[in-house]
Amino acid sequence: MKKFYKGLFCLLGGVAIFAALGAVTMWLWNWLLPDIFGITTICYCQALGILALAKILFSGFGFGRCRCHHHGRGHYHNIMREKWLAMNEDQRKEFLKKHRCRFGFGHDFCSDKKSENGEKEGEQ
Repeated sequence: MKKFYKGLFCLLGGVAIFAALGAVTMWLWNWLLPDIFGITTICYCQALGILALAKILFSGFGFGRCRCHHHGRGHYHNIMREKWLAMNEDQRKEFLKKHRCRFGFGHDFCSDKKSENGEKEGEQ
């Protein structure tokens, strides 16, 4: 029963937040856009529609915090953190050397890069 009330509270809170954001959207639209761009004003229902459209276009169909997908940096960051923690000191140094060379950081660290005359640095 406690989960039911928690879910009901979250649902009502989400509806209240959506309604308040619709009102803010309508107010900002009607305050700014007619004067700046010369377009018509909108009603509350149109503001809710714009808000829903923006939600769909910019964050997909998911609601709330996404716990099922791997968005953005989070998933990659966790995988790399696990790999880093599993490495010993020599593996970490090799990893850093490899990635500095790959992305162009630390020209002094990359001994296998070619010098200006076309030879490898260690073969002169």
